[in-house]
Amino acid sequence: MPTPVIECQARENLLYNGSNTYRMLSKNELKYIQSLCQKKQRQAEGLFIAEGTKLAEELLKSDYHIRKIYALADWEAPASVKAEIAIVSEDELQRISSLQTPNKVLIVAEQKQLSTAPKPEHGLSLLLDGIQDPGNLGTIIRIADWFGVSQIIAGEHTAELYNPKVIQSTMGSFIRVNVWYQPLKEVLQSSKLPVYGALLEGENINRITAVTDGLLVIGNESKGISPELLPYITHPVTIPRIGGAESLNAAVATGIILARMRS
Repeated sequence: MPTPVIECQARENLLYNGSNTYRMLSKNELKYIQSLCQKKQRQAEGLFIAEGTKLAEELLKSDYHIRKIYALADWEAPASVKAEIAIVSEDELQRISSLQTPNKVLIVAEQKQLSTAPKPEHGLSLLLDGIQDPGNLGTIIRIADWFGVSQIIAGEHTAELYNPKVIQSTMGSFIRVNVWYQPLKEVLQSSKLPVYGALLEGENINRITAVTDGLLVIGNESKGISPELLPYITHPVTIPRIGGAESLNAAVATGIILARMRS
């Protein structure tokens, strides 16, 4: 399970300077790292933070450009790494980390700018209508990766991809799943694919056969799919309730539906 992410806090930090002593991290660099906890600053700088050995391994094998690495001395950096590495102690990594329990390495990397708008004409794509919880978005990206869905189109009220909680929750799947932010109504209007929507009133998902081409719309955690998108849902589906729970978590529902659509 990924370590829960907490709010970033400005802290002092020390960096190893190569002579068995430590120097204080400059105030400017400290503020710079901490500023990347804010969406406005991440977007302005085009950067994001990823933490932990698993994410580091994934990022360093990808085509993401790494700006700087902060790591413990026992972290084994691949020989091919060209980015600057600042060696820090466990206490020091804790001070710059946004995790409750830091895991050896923190990376500052450049966001990837997708060059073209998505045009879903074949395959299975996810459309996320206002998924606001970063943990849910990260988990949905991870689920999409598991089921071989490489394209997600997110509406305007969906959480930001490069939010630290989203990145952490994906466990590296954001590298393999492309996420665009587009008006969903426009996407639905232009697509000729069948549109599946997770609704309370719909066909039992267990009766759905495997889907090769289509769009799956997942609505907001509390409000569901927006009324303006409902006319475009050609195949409403529902997960039959057996017990007394009022609703399912959006990410859990996504996993159940994709498991059936991919079977």
